[in-house]
Amino acid sequence: MMSDRARRFGIGYALAPKKQQSFIQLSLINLAKERGIDLIRIDLSRSLLEQGPFDCIIHKLYGEEWKSQLEDYSSKHPGVCIIDPPDAIERLHNRISMLQVVTELQVPQKTETFGIPKQIVIYDSPALSNPAALDGLNFPVIAKPLVADGSAKSHKMALVFNRDGLLKLKPPVVLQEFINHGGVIFKVYVVGEYVKCVTRKSLPDISEEKLDTTEGSLSFSQVSNIPTQDRSEDKNENYYESMKTEEVEMPPISFITEIARGLGRAMGLKLFNFDVIRDVKVGNRYLVIDINYFPGYAKMPDYENVLTDFFWEIVHPKPEEDKSEARKPVPVKDNCF
Repeated sequence: MMSDRARRFGIGYALAPKKQQSFIQLSLINLAKERGIDLIRIDLSRSLLEQGPFDCIIHKLYGEEWKSQLEDYSSKHPGVCIIDPPDAIERLHNRISMLQVVTELQVPQKTETFGIPKQIVIYDSPALSNPAALDGLNFPVIAKPLVADGSAKSHKMALVFNRDGLLKLKPPVVLQEFINHGGVIFKVYVVGEYVKCVTRKSLPDISEEKLDTTEGSLSFSQVSNIPTQDRSEDKNENYYESMKTEEVEMPPISFITEIARGLGRAMGLKLFNFDVIRDVKVGNRYLVIDINYFPGYAKMPDYENVLTDFFWEIVHPKPEEDKSEARKPVPVKDNCF
């Protein structure tokens, strides 16, 4: 029988073409190979049951047909780890249920505290002109599509400064109160038990004066990435050019790690990231504003080593008696770690 040391392990991946191009880079493939792990592309034109063998399947595909294929494969190959469970991933497709899990976390809050911005859902256009429907929400607000499925449409967001700006929106839409956060967003990448926090430029703070003089709304593709043309037309251009995110004070890593691992356990997910901002009015108050499944890991420092270590842990599970609380299996089919 081939020893565990000599045996090679197969990680099947099912990703959309754009995701595959960014994630499955030669550097990752080669490093995994050195560790005895082969990354195998799953042919989406063929039945999953006809392919393999796999020791693990990672994926970022949606739809009932793919979900059914995963369930069939898992039932016939219960020893294969599926990362991550489709039902758990679907929770992140709704911007309300996405952040609800944050409010339910049982994480010690001492010097630092965390939560989410106040937000509501508007399901129909008449409600946009009804002050009572806003439930006391303060302007400016960020308008986001209720559905967050990774499509181009789901990334169409707007910063709305007043009620007139609301009338241009197309429900269903989530209105999230904008919090001044020093123009910096903290992106927290999670890979199993690994947690990495990095800084990115975000929307500049909005003064009361600017709020009073700005009309309507400002569209942007992503909250953490304002289009260049918008920056050049804004009075804050010099602010963006001069700001160095590497000089920004980072949140305490122990605090962020507690939140990350708490989210992973609560959601039953191993591959995700979440965006955090620091409230400038309450310097030790952090707000989670977004959670994404299987993010752009290639943007994360040293992503090849991090992912290869993760794959290694997946195919070399610890003995049952050595598993910590954080590594207890989650429903997918209780076959990971």
